[in-house]
Amino acid sequence: MNYELIAERTGLKEKYVRQVVDLLQDGATVPFISRYRKEATGGMTDVEVAQVATELDNVTELEHRKKFILTTIEGQGKLTPELRKRIEECWDETTLEDIYLPYKQKRRTRAQVAREAGLEPFAEAILKQSYTPLKQLADKTLDGFEGSYEDALQGAKDIIAEKVSEDERARQTLRTTFSIHAQIQSKLIKGKDVEGQNFRDYFDWQEPLKRCSSHRLLAMRRGEAEGILRVSICVDDEPAMERIARQFVRGNSESSQAVREAVEDGYKRLLEPSISNEFGASSKQKADEEAIRIFVRNLEQLLMASPLGQKRVMGIDPGFRTGCKVVCLDAEGNLLHHDVIFPHPPRAERVKAMLTVQNLVEKYGVQAISIGNGTAGRETEDFVRHLDLPDNVEVYSVSEDGASIYSASEIAREEFPNEDVTVRGAVSIGRRLMDPLAELVKIDPSSIGVGQYQKDVNQTALKKSLEETVVACVNRVGVNLNTASQWLLTYVSGLGPSLAQNIVRYRRENGPFHSRKELMKVPRLGAKAFEQSAGFLRIKGGDEPLDNSAVHPERYELVEQMAHDQKCSVAELMADKSLRDKIDVNQYVSREVGLPTLQDIMTELDKPGLDPRQPLHAFAFDPTVHEIGDLREGMVLPGIVTNITNFGAFVDIGVHEKGLVHVSQLADHYVKDPTTVVKVQQQVMVRVIGVDLQRQRISLSMKHIQDGKG
Repeated sequence: MNYELIAERTGLKEKYVRQVVDLLQDGATVPFISRYRKEATGGMTDVEVAQVATELDNVTELEHRKKFILTTIEGQGKLTPELRKRIEECWDETTLEDIYLPYKQKRRTRAQVAREAGLEPFAEAILKQSYTPLKQLADKTLDGFEGSYEDALQGAKDIIAEKVSEDERARQTLRTTFSIHAQIQSKLIKGKDVEGQNFRDYFDWQEPLKRCSSHRLLAMRRGEAEGILRVSICVDDEPAMERIARQFVRGNSESSQAVREAVEDGYKRLLEPSISNEFGASSKQKADEEAIRIFVRNLEQLLMASPLGQKRVMGIDPGFRTGCKVVCLDAEGNLLHHDVIFPHPPRAERVKAMLTVQNLVEKYGVQAISIGNGTAGRETEDFVRHLDLPDNVEVYSVSEDGASIYSASEIAREEFPNEDVTVRGAVSIGRRLMDPLAELVKIDPSSIGVGQYQKDVNQTALKKSLEETVVACVNRVGVNLNTASQWLLTYVSGLGPSLAQNIVRYRRENGPFHSRKELMKVPRLGAKAFEQSAGFLRIKGGDEPLDNSAVHPERYELVEQMAHDQKCSVAELMADKSLRDKIDVNQYVSREVGLPTLQDIMTELDKPGLDPRQPLHAFAFDPTVHEIGDLREGMVLPGIVTNITNFGAFVDIGVHEKGLVHVSQLADHYVKDPTTVVKVQQQVMVRVIGVDLQRQRISLSMKHIQDGKG
């Protein structure tokens, strides 16, 4: 394994990279390594450990590719010691593919046809560019060729053209030209102007590729995929072709002229399209990576959004014609009751709806009301806020993105086999308020509504990144072993779908877990899975007080020694700060346990099982604003950030359309990355600076706003 290469690519110390790789190859997970093996990682974050894991995959894949290439060339009988050495020492994917290109099996090309006709000796003679006339060269080198001289010359030039296109130096020269001078262009396909209005900004667009932002590139590529735009990446051909020609053309003989003609043909027909496609693919990959990076950041912030906690909640899925679906949930999120009210037109049964909600709040001891922010969301929120409810009942607007997908999913059918999709959707809205993370893990992350161009990026890379993000968030928060759903347990380090299902089945058959050690009784949950998962699973009120902390069971003995040294129990040590203050952690340093782990243990003893998420704050939209027509330039309004892109942030201000705070309007100073200024679900104050009723677009600003005043 090339540890040095992984260290170079990640910018991390090779010593720690080597140890992380060894742990990964031994079956350890990223959350486990970053949380419980800090001595081995040098204190790497989970993001850095994940980078090592990614590069490990990349290097492993490159090693497999090299083995395949060596085997292929050896099978052709063309693997020289020098070529083998070059391939074995090559760790750049592009260079490796350039080395392999002349030996790569390809469809029957013009050059291949010419070689089969015996024209390669003629082509080699031309490449020497002597002053011997071409016809004499043909007579000397052609043996048994049945075609004309003109056919022979063309075939020889085809062979030379292919050699030029596969030449490593020529390819690198053109790559350098593209990297500096490439332009990306998009043109409207004739007759597509009406159906392509969404892409009108790109009907005639050109800019340097290196300055093209990811969102513009993905927009153009989407227009191309939909048959609206024709997109190309190109350079000025004349100087580029001349740079290539200088590498092959020598002198001014008849042969030299033939070589020049072959170079020009090879450039236009083979080399330029190949490098253009390469830059098309690499620029798309970079745009994908940027879009996925932003998507991942947004998803992480959404998953780590403030939870209300275990309170009795009423969930309302708003609607006009079909009514508002109402559910009452207990503090664990179990469904107690469901109903339908019709407070809005066309039925407008407001009094009946009012009595229903008030009675349900009283009957089920509802402590908070969660209202979906979709169709009729603002109207329903206004209706509920004007009801005569107990002062302790808070009203919240909750994003319902993905709720309909959850309600029709296999997971929802398994949870609520006897309820229809409307009830399931309302339950999801209620549970999202109680614990966004626990509920959102049941939904495909790409359906949650916090990304951009998610259908256009590499779906495999997107899925992998989003799943890694969910895993990181779940393990950062920790999971209640006795209340977590099967789907939440699936993302716990070391578990997965099968073991998560076994845990839930064991819990159903044997009652709640009393200790982490009891996990070992779960079928097929072995020592490795226990090691990787136990620290992230919490048991409240169990036999062992440390089971409700992030202290790993492998360190219980150490904590017991600390308690013994203070002449108290572990529970007393956790409860009494004065006892903990007496501990000198340096006395407990050993070969296996260093200061990073000891400091983590002391932090946990101080606040065991602390939820890293921020507390939830109440929020209300401006009561005078309900639709886009209510907006006026200069208004300063409260809003919630719902999505972040690299060109700005979308903010919900209580109308059906989200407003955009362009990156230039996010702060009083220059902002390069919007994610450094705002977070998904953040409550903000914004000023309306533009309203386009025709296009249903709202422009907002956060500049020069203090304490809600502009």
